[in-house]
Amino acid sequence: MARRPLPRILSNGSAQLARSRELARTAADSATDVLHPLITITRGLRRLAAAGRRRWAETPKEKRGALLFLLASVILVVALAPYGPLLAAITLMAAAAWQGRDGAAAAPEGPDESQRRRLESLYEALVPYFSTAEDPEPLYAHGGAWDKAFPTYAFDGGSRISHLVVRYPAYFADGEAEARARIEHLLAAKSGRGREYHFTWDEEGNQLTVDVLSPLAVDIIAQRFVTAPGEIVLGFTDPTRVRRTLPVTCGEQRRDAPPVVWRTGLRSTEPHLLALGRPGSGTSSLLRSIALQALRHGDVVIVDGGGTGEYACLTGRDGVLAVECGLAGVLASLEWAAHETERRLIAANRAHQAGHPPPDDTRRPLWILLDRPTAFTHLAAADDREDPQSLLQVPLRHGRPVNVTVVVADQLDCMEMLSEPVRHHTRARVVLGPATREQVESVLGAPPHTTPVDEVPPGRGYARLGTGPVHRLQVPATPHPYDDATAEAHRQAVLDLLPPRTTPADGETVPTPAEAEPAPEPVPEPTEAEPVPEPAEAEPVPVLTKPTPAER
Repeated sequence: MARRPLPRILSNGSAQLARSRELARTAADSATDVLHPLITITRGLRRLAAAGRRRWAETPKEKRGALLFLLASVILVVALAPYGPLLAAITLMAAAAWQGRDGAAAAPEGPDESQRRRLESLYEALVPYFSTAEDPEPLYAHGGAWDKAFPTYAFDGGSRISHLVVRYPAYFADGEAEARARIEHLLAAKSGRGREYHFTWDEEGNQLTVDVLSPLAVDIIAQRFVTAPGEIVLGFTDPTRVRRTLPVTCGEQRRDAPPVVWRTGLRSTEPHLLALGRPGSGTSSLLRSIALQALRHGDVVIVDGGGTGEYACLTGRDGVLAVECGLAGVLASLEWAAHETERRLIAANRAHQAGHPPPDDTRRPLWILLDRPTAFTHLAAADDREDPQSLLQVPLRHGRPVNVTVVVADQLDCMEMLSEPVRHHTRARVVLGPATREQVESVLGAPPHTTPVDEVPPGRGYARLGTGPVHRLQVPATPHPYDDATAEAHRQAVLDLLPPRTTPADGETVPTPAEAEPAPEPVPEPTEAEPVPEPAEAEPVPVLTKPTPAER
C-alpha cells in the first residue's frame, strides 16, 4: 500500500513558525525602541516615588506637619507663577528620565568575592553553636548554604558587615543569657573588632538582627541645656533609644541631640546616683557637669576625695556651701548635711500637719556631691574616726521628700568598699570608661545591648535609671578650667557657667570699699509690736560656715 504524502501545511510548518517568531521578535524590538523614552520615564517616576515614601517614613512625626506645609507652599508658588505648571512638568520629566536611565540601576545583587568569603567564614563559625547531630535537616552544617541562614546582609565601604539578619534553629536556647552572650561575642569578633554592635533577638521568629552603631558625638561641651528644674542631663545617647531631643551648640553649629535626662526631686523614682569608672574615664567631669546644672536652682556641697583640686573653680561661688578635701572638713560638712536633712523633714512634717505648704528653705534643692569617698575610709580608720560614708545614711534614706540629692562617684574597683546604704539607695547608675560586659552588668543590674569596646574617649559609657533600659552615654565635655591641658574653648565654656563669687561666710555679695557701710549697731530687744517667736522644740542644728579669706 503506497504512502500518501503529508499535507503541505505540515511539511513546511516549522519554517513558518520560525518566520513568525522572528517577525514577533522584530516587532517587539521596534516597539521597545519606540517606547524606550516612555519606559525610562516610567521607571524614573517609580524610583522617585519610592524615594519619597522612604523620606516620609524617615521623617519624625513631629516634623511631618512642617514638611507638608513646605510642599503645599511650593505647589502654590508653582501654580501661581507664569508657565509654572509647564516648567514643573518639564522638570519632573527630566528628573524621571535621569533617574530611570540604565546607568542609575541598582547595583548587582549578591556579594562580591571578598564579602562572600566573609559570610562563609561567619557561617562556618556558627555551625558548632546552631547544629546538633539529631537534626535531620540542619540549617547549619559544614559546607552548607550560607544564604539560607543569612537572608539579609549589608556591608560598609571597607567590606565589613554593617547589618546582618541571622536565622537560627528553634531548639537553640535563646532564652539563656550565657548562650546569647557566646553568639554575640562570636559575631562581634568575626564581623570586625573595634566597633559597637547592637543585637536584637526575635525569639518568636528565631532571628537575630545585628547592627553596627555609629560612634556617639564627642564634640558637645558644657552649656546651658533647655531643661526644667530638677532635670539633669547626664549625657547624650543614640536617637533610637529616647523620644526627646535637646538643642545643643557644637562650635558654630546648632543641632538637636538625644539626651539621657535624670529627674530628681519629690516625684523622682531614682533620687540618688552612683557613677563608677576607671581613672581618667570622666567621672569627675560628670560631677562638674551635674554641679553646674544643679547650681541654677539649688545649693551644692562637694567632697573631693582625689585631693587634686578638680573642683577649685567652684570654691566661693554663689550656691556652693563647701568644697572639702580634708577628713575633718568632710566629716563636718556631711554631719551638717545629715542634720539639715533632719531639720527639713521636721519643718516639712509640721507644715503638712498644719495644712500649710512646706517652707521655702525645704524646697530649695540641696546637692551632696562626693568624688571618691572611699579615699577617706582608710584615713578615718587610721585616725580612729567615723567613716564619712556612714553620715550619708540619713540623706540617702530620707532626702527625696525634702529635695536632698546625693551623687557618688568612685573608681570601678572600689565598689566593694562603698557602704551598703550607698549601694542600696543609688538606683540611678553610670559606668564610664572601658569595662567588661560582666562589670557593666554588676553595676547597672542589666547587661548592655551592645558590645563594650576596649578603647573609648573620656566620658563614654553606659547609664541606667532605675529599672529602665541601658543607654549608651557620652558625657558633655566639662574639664577643669584651671588645668593647663584644657582647650581654650572648653575652659571658657565652663567659666561662663560658673555663678558669681560671694563671701564664704553667708553667701552675700562682697561689697566694694566705696559701697561699704559702717558697722551695724546692736540689734534692740524685740518690743510688743514685734512679737518674740516661740522657741523651737527641736534641738539646735549646727550651721555650716566656711572660713573667710582673712581667717585663711
